Amino acid sequence: MNQENKIGIIYAAGAYLLWGFLPAYWKLIDQVPPDEILAHRILWSFIFMIIVVLVVQKWKLFLKECRIILNDRKKLTGITFASVAISINWLTFIWAVNNEHVIQASLGYYINPLVSILLGMIVLKETLTRGQMLSFLLAAVGVINLTISYGVFPWVSLLLAFSFAIYGLLKKTVDVSAMFGLTIETMIVTPIALIYLLSIPGSSLASDPMFSSFGLLLFGAGVVTAIPLLLFASGAKRIPLSMVGFLQYIAPTIMLVLGVFVYQETFSLAHFISFALIWIALFIYMSSAHRSSGRLREKN
Repeated sequence: MNQENKIGIIYAAGAYLLWGFLPAYWKLIDQVPPDEILAHRILWSFIFMIIVVLVVQKWKLFLKECRIILNDRKKLTGITFASVAISINWLTFIWAVNNEHVIQASLGYYINPLVSILLGMIVLKETLTRGQMLSFLLAAVGVINLTISYGVFPWVSLLLAFSFAIYGLLKKTVDVSAMFGLTIETMIVTPIALIYLLSIPGSSLASDPMFSSFGLLLFGAGVVTAIPLLLFASGAKRIPLSMVGFLQYIAPTIMLVLGVFVYQETFSLAHFISFALIWIALFIYMSSAHRSSGRLREKN
């Protein structure tokens, strides 16, 4: 393994570690309603990213990218819908964490790669291998098992999985760097977030001074959003996609441990069976992907 691969693994693993511990951050500000936290997350992510763009002296390139997107209807539509999809994902995740559904959030991010397979088949007309088809069916059985056991459809898990998979799919239509992409996505929804924060009675934007401990935590919502994405973008460029696929399970595993052992959420036999089915599905999926990439290298 060369030095570039090692640096890539450190960056990508760092991103997933931060994402895994993100529930602990939202718990620090759980007295604020989820929709208000989301508005702060959008606003401060945008401001933080503008600062980053200025610090790395890429302002002119950023403005050029904005002009390109504005003049390309397909790209503008794609990045606008992407900003809506990631906002839905963020809101669902914050709500889940602050309503004792960290385990469901973890399940959602375990399912996410399998949902991406499904969307690829439906939207991009990709064909499924036997392994991928089996993985998807096992994951579906896991979701059905939870639904039957509790009589409640695990909508939190599925909304997280589908919103993030749709976000990833939409990002494929817009060829833009992670730095500029996040800046533009948050820029699109920042006016809505700012109007919302200014319009609600007793808004934390007005009642909590910027440099108070709580005000800094709200500003930090933007920082903890942006840093993992920037780390991930830097890491993903340096390592194979198969390694990225392996590392991505760090985050939901940490969330699961937090949900069970730190936040004392219920983890029943039904949960174990469903998670076991999904873990088996993911193992089959990763094995299938590894075999496919191996055959491709041999052909080349």
